[in-house]
Amino acid sequence: MSDNLFNKVYNPDVLSCLANLSNDEVFTPPEIVNQMLDMLPQDLFRNPDTTFLDPACKTGVFLREIAKRLIKGLEPQFPDLQERIGHIFHKQLFGIAITELTSLLSRRGIYCSKYPNSDFSVSKFDTAQGNIRFKRIDHTWVNGRCKYCGINKTYDRGEELETHAYEFIHTDNLEKLFNMKFDVIIGNPPYQLSDGGAQASAMPIYNKFVEQAKKLKPRYLSMIIPARWYAGGKGLDSFRSEMLTDDHLRIIHDFTDASDCFSGVEIKGGVCYFLWDRDNKGNCEIHTHKGNEITSIMERPLLENNCDTFIRYNEAISILRKVLNVKEKSFSDTVFSAKTFGYRTYFTDFDIKDESIIKYHKDLILLYANHSKGYMHRKSFESGREYLDCWKVYIPEAVGSGNMETDELKPILGTPKSACTETYIMNGPYKNE
Repeated sequence: MSDNLFNKVYNPDVLSCLANLSNDEVFTPPEIVNQMLDMLPQDLFRNPDTTFLDPACKTGVFLREIAKRLIKGLEPQFPDLQERIGHIFHKQLFGIAITELTSLLSRRGIYCSKYPNSDFSVSKFDTAQGNIRFKRIDHTWVNGRCKYCGINKTYDRGEELETHAYEFIHTDNLEKLFNMKFDVIIGNPPYQLSDGGAQASAMPIYNKFVEQAKKLKPRYLSMIIPARWYAGGKGLDSFRSEMLTDDHLRIIHDFTDASDCFSGVEIKGGVCYFLWDRDNKGNCEIHTHKGNEITSIMERPLLENNCDTFIRYNEAISILRKVLNVKEKSFSDTVFSAKTFGYRTYFTDFDIKDESIIKYHKDLILLYANHSKGYMHRKSFESGREYLDCWKVYIPEAVGSGNMETDELKPILGTPKSACTETYIMNGPYKNE
């Protein structure tokens, strides 16, 4: 009876039950960690010389799951379990914690003791940190910003508070942290730091962990990070360019909804994890996830046919290729930037708005504005005059505000003698209707 009770009782992995620190520092579920480890060549876990580094330890789950695979894979070389564990923990697994608290949590999860020099540790070390180090680091301020992470002096804090100056990205001597080379660098770095700007403005820092890891030249690099880098943005443009042109990036698992990866967590733009392979180049294998399923897999270049945009959805690639094969003019050649005709979106000071009297005025131009339209004398236009007498299409620049009528979402046929404010983007010009 006791056996039946034991088999029926729910006994979850404690690391899958922890509440996340925030949407910026997210605990990685063990199942996701193992999916990331599955991307690596599995003979790494049968080699007693393979070294692993997690540069952003929070729970120690990455090192714990690696240890499980090594304990099984190294059994032929080390039949004695205690000798095997000692070799793995002392010679193969290394970590850098992001806070003092997570250093204790990680050591407890790996060594079964938050102080691995105690008698409770499954493999005893000479120091209280073992191979999972934490060192309180201060930011290095230059003109009010940290020269390493770029954050402002909001994080110039006293001894009683965390500085969030993560050691892995706040050093010029990265190689000296452990004085060794690593075959695999893997982890889930902090995503961003609030920079004190308006509306909870934040600066991404996950890109700095990826860039720093590449400097160590590991054989393999795998991290789980927000997917916003696909499109660039604040502090990410150079990182985006470097990643999308790096043919060592061989696998990406893409989650458009972050909650499919991290339950209950909202990260706008979703998340992804990737495999970077130092010694092998080629196309990237894109896996698209939705819910608990992989909906598509496709091996392709990250930038398709010299496009400068990453196409996120595999299903769109065949459409794009068909369109490109037609070799028609691209919208990039016909869609103009905002304010083609020089008028701001809030403009309402029309020369004439009463349509009943326009017949008494010569050479008027119909101007489409935000929620209104009216007429302007031709001489009122300081820019875009060459397009006034052509056929155009006006497309609403921004949709999705929630207060626009259905008709206002539709493109407008721009007849000759018409123009638009920057509420619309002009497409054209065309010779005829």
